[in-house]
Amino acid sequence: MHRAADLEALFHDTFHADYVTVLEGGFEEPVYLPGEPHRIRYTRDYFRSALHEVAHWCVAGPRRRTLEDYGYWYAPDGRDAAQQARFLTVEVRPQAFEALFCAACGHRFRVSLDNLDGDPGDADRFAAEVACLARRLIEQGLPERPRRWVAALETFYGTADRPLAARLAVLFPATP
Repeated sequence: MHRAADLEALFHDTFHADYVTVLEGGFEEPVYLPGEPHRIRYTRDYFRSALHEVAHWCVAGPRRRTLEDYGYWYAPDGRDAAQQARFLTVEVRPQAFEALFCAACGHRFRVSLDNLDGDPGDADRFAAEVACLARRLIEQGLPERPRRWVAALETFYGTADRPLAARLAVLFPATP
């Protein structure tokens, strides 16, 4: 069973001592708030929202982790084609991490275009870019925080018996 509350406890056990950061659900909108402790807030009790927000935290470097919402540009739902293309360019890396996290805990994954009232962009192309980057990250070796998070998820969900790349391939069966 995949419960967001389990992710909160697991995140605390994995990162709090080194990064003084907590994962918190129950909010209408996700946001990162620096402070003591730093807070990664995700939407309601949504498991995937929690994984996605952890992915953004894993992308953010030390300076960005001092800024609200990492200082990222964000245009709300209803983006035009140019805004959506810019949004998708920024989203490839966090969604690649999110895909790896989903593979690590045996949860389904689908890319999010996050633009219901605007131009969605090319979903197939975006999925292929996310899949390609996720495979490349496995081949090159994950950075420290995503590597630790994948290991914690694999241990908690008992999925380490199959290589991460094989589990990722199940999530992206139709991508090159």
